[in-house]
Amino acid sequence: MSVSKNNKCGLDLEKIKQRVEQKQADYRRYDFTPLQNDMLKTFFDLSQEYDSLDSFYRICVTVPCAFMNVEVRLYLLGQAEEGLELICDSTRGLLESPEIPPAYIVLLGKMYEAGKSFVAPICSKKATISESGVYENTVRGMLEIIPLAPLSDQEKFFLNKFASRIGYNLHNRIIFRQHRSHLKFIQNLVVDIEHNVIVPNMYFRHLFNKLRKRIRILSELEETLRFIRKETGNNETLFEMMFHQLSSLHQSLLEIHEEMLKHHRNSSLFLESLFRRDHFEKGHLVLRPKKCLVDKEIIAPQLAHYASRLASKGIVIERPADMLEEEIPLSVDVGLLSQVYANLFSNAVRYTTDTITPDGQHRKFVAYGREVIDNHFSPGHHGIKLNVFSSGPHLSESEAEAVFTEGYRGKNSAQQPGTGHGLSFVKQVIEIHGGQVGYEATAAGNNFYII
Repeated sequence: MSVSKNNKCGLDLEKIKQRVEQKQADYRRYDFTPLQNDMLKTFFDLSQEYDSLDSFYRICVTVPCAFMNVEVRLYLLGQAEEGLELICDSTRGLLESPEIPPAYIVLLGKMYEAGKSFVAPICSKKATISESGVYENTVRGMLEIIPLAPLSDQEKFFLNKFASRIGYNLHNRIIFRQHRSHLKFIQNLVVDIEHNVIVPNMYFRHLFNKLRKRIRILSELEETLRFIRKETGNNETLFEMMFHQLSSLHQSLLEIHEEMLKHHRNSSLFLESLFRRDHFEKGHLVLRPKKCLVDKEIIAPQLAHYASRLASKGIVIERPADMLEEEIPLSVDVGLLSQVYANLFSNAVRYTTDTITPDGQHRKFVAYGREVIDNHFSPGHHGIKLNVFSSGPHLSESEAEAVFTEGYRGKNSAQQPGTGHGLSFVKQVIEIHGGQVGYEATAAGNNFYII
């Protein structure tokens, strides 16, 4: 199809039209050979065909190797961007673990030669835009070409352009992966908020109902007092009874008020730890660790929050003496770890059942505790194992393996409300702390632990 030189574009397209004309002039000046044009087209076609980064790395080294009969090595900045790493080469393919590059491979914004090797920069767009409104380039890696025969200047120019095409494709893939990661994080965060904040906040309805009932009793007492004053005059016995009821009601209102304050503090702590700006900027939960006494500042407040619900189910709480006598300060994110214990105690309310202990007693109880595991992480690096135990039948082997999986619910959960998210959240929070989670069956029930 021929294109008329007089073809006119609207004013809205003028800037793009100018860039098209510049590119037409550039490609005439580049004067790539048919083989080189085919190599570029193959690279672009395969880049669209394969989605994963690993496949893209393989394409980057395989295409020039196949078209030009050269050895190719791909070096990229590591995740921390502290230095280059060999990611893939045309001899071994994608490396199982990145390798340190040879000394002659340096991060440089221009092509250079080192011995028999030709090295070109892999440049991509910066995440921020310059004042001119155009993305600025940044060097993300280097492409090493080892030819069988010396390269011509035209071939070096072409390979430099090829490396830049790698850079722009890499940029788009990284941005896409970041966006996908952010979206997944936001989806998980919505579930976290529903599970850890919205559903527990339904407890406010229970407190409001209790408050409304007490207010109604207060109104009835007021009416009774009016009647007594009008009809009976000074009746000491009736007044004594009324004062006793008023005193009890006053105490009950104070207790409900205190419970509402605790629930509000808990909800505020959870909201702060889930709605941090850092989470949304990074696309994952970001810790704000501080040194704290776990039993006093995390476990005790959460246990107090669930104490009335445990008591209403006839569940006894066993508290360990050793944690009170000798607290070990730990550096943790208080808000997120509090939600871990909230999930564990919430599960205890729902799933704790009566059991027969080894000494033959019928008991229904939860317990928590701590033990030090010497050299758990490495020699000299001990672990603190924090346990939350509940009495009841053991999980099956398949349930124990899947219990921390997102969306999983055990056989005994059919009659209980829930989404199967709680223990998955526990696992996520503990792992970003660098710790581990687990389940173990014990003589009288089930122990969930974090290390």
